[in-house]
Amino acid sequence: MNEMDLILWRHADAGDSVVDPVADLKRKLTDRGRKQSERGARWLQARLPERYLVLSSPAVRATETAAALGARFKVDERLAPGSDVAHHLAAVNWPDGPEARVRHVIVVGHQPTLGRLASLLLAGSEADWSIKKSGIWWLSTRERGGQAQVVLRAAIAPDLI
Repeated sequence: MNEMDLILWRHADAGDSVVDPVADLKRKLTDRGRKQSERGARWLQARLPERYLVLSSPAVRATETAAALGARFKVDERLAPGSDVAHHLAAVNWPDGPEARVRHVIVVGHQPTLGRLASLLLAGSEADWSIKKSGIWWLSTRERGGQAQVVLRAAIAPDLI
């Protein structure tokens, strides 16, 4: 097993959701959301290594959140609103990672899938765990006593950054 750090970053505030899926994909960050994403980006930048990969949902609110990092990112349709945990795991190639040289992967996405992904990796089954808008959950894989483990390194809400 390769060691991997998976950082789940929920998009920042974009107001209330809308029923129309096409309009929902086009929702932009609010002023509050832009401030949240900038604070989250600064927090991540202070802790990330030189090499990392950012994968974003195609929703505008997610790409705007990802763009706050000031780094290149890839849009992955498998991370779109309403996609399932299996699509997210495939997008990041869990637990081996997308590339041998990149150990840190940031996924910018949506609820409830990010919470379900966190619960699956940490507790072994999908549950509706809540990640606040612009919240960041940092998970790491490691091996202890011949057993693969997933460890929660950080779970931080935007109001604590």
